[in-house]
Amino acid sequence: MEQEDKELLLKDLCARLPYGVKCKYYDYYNDDYYDGNICGFERQEYIQIDGVCIHIEEVKPYLFPLSSMTGEQLFEVQEILGKNEIKLEDGFLRIVDSDRDTISYLELHALLNWFYKNHFDIYGLIPKGLAIDATGLNIY
Repeated sequence: MEQEDKELLLKDLCARLPYGVKCKYYDYYNDDYYDGNICGFERQEYIQIDGVCIHIEEVKPYLFPLSSMTGEQLFEVQEILGKNEIKLEDGFLRIVDSDRDTISYLELHALLNWFYKNHFDIYGLIPKGLAIDATGLNIY
């Protein structure tokens, strides 16, 4: 794993920590893969999962691609942004039928926290192989 990918994964996981992110990790001691809950960080290279210290290169969080967002979830995003109608198209939130085309910092902050809380992949970790697509897994 390149240093840039490690930093991206660490940044993403730090933001998700308050929301109980689940992950798959490799345990060298038992030579097997396990699912666990991230509970903290040890230095910059290690993550604590269920009390076990694991190197960040061995961790893949379960996340949802934006394309898996349901209509109900999109409605929640509309409420956060105070918009009449929003569509998700090609990785963009498109504002439809609105006289307002700006988003405040508070709305942006609330939206980012909503994405973290609902475990959406906003950094593109799934296509890079740094996260596992949780669509249909019933993990959360």
